[in-house]
Amino acid sequence: MPFVVAVIVYVVAAVADRGRGWPWHRVAVWCSGMAIAAAGFVGPLATAAHDNFTAHMWAHLLVGMLAPLLLVLAAPMTLALRTMSVSPARRVSRVLRGRFGRILVNPIVAASLNIGAMWVVYLTPLFELMQQVVLVHLLVMLHFLAAGCLYTFVLVPVDPSPHKASFLFRALVLVASLAAHGMLAKLLYASPPPGVSIVDARTGAQLMFYGGDLVDLVLIALLCAEWYRVSGRRGLTGRGETLHGQDAERRR
Repeated sequence: MPFVVAVIVYVVAAVADRGRGWPWHRVAVWCSGMAIAAAGFVGPLATAAHDNFTAHMWAHLLVGMLAPLLLVLAAPMTLALRTMSVSPARRVSRVLRGRFGRILVNPIVAASLNIGAMWVVYLTPLFELMQQVVLVHLLVMLHFLAAGCLYTFVLVPVDPSPHKASFLFRALVLVASLAAHGMLAKLLYASPPPGVSIVDARTGAQLMFYGGDLVDLVLIALLCAEWYRVSGRRGLTGRGETLHGQDAERRR
């Protein structure tokens, strides 16, 4: 199973890097994220998600929002670059710094792939198709996981990002995405997808609205914390340069 393989590879890499002190709490976060993501693909919840809209929405929140948050916080790219040999690490870095990497980590592109895809899934016949065809359901959930990871990484990059957007730009995209996510939940509450009962649709839409807000609050907190740290560091640097200049002026 891919999730088990991903856990094993990460743990082996963490052990290999232990000499430089890879933190074990990141290993725990990665394993938790993989377990949560797996719950949306296999097991009772994944089975119920094909027939029950509320169960589907639980799977969506776990796979598309909570799991990506934990996986990004585990800093997998940093661990990979630290344990790779020099040549592969340089190739990966070259791809990340290239044009494709620049386009992919643009906040608008990441938000479109993530939030925009939700609008396409739930407001078109694709939702009904994914409930009927297992392969389509699997592909849609894989997209939710990948797009959620990309979106989370772009907003709160724990791993190094050569094309990191400004804090203001990321904050604006986050607010707009939060609004679009909430609007979609309200539309689903008012107009259920085909084949979904009113009661089931309203329960699922409420879960989407409030559950999504909880994860978004964590993203907002992480973004603000990073913004505060960087601003404070710049303030201290500027103050140090000012004091250094004043000392030099006195010596003259």
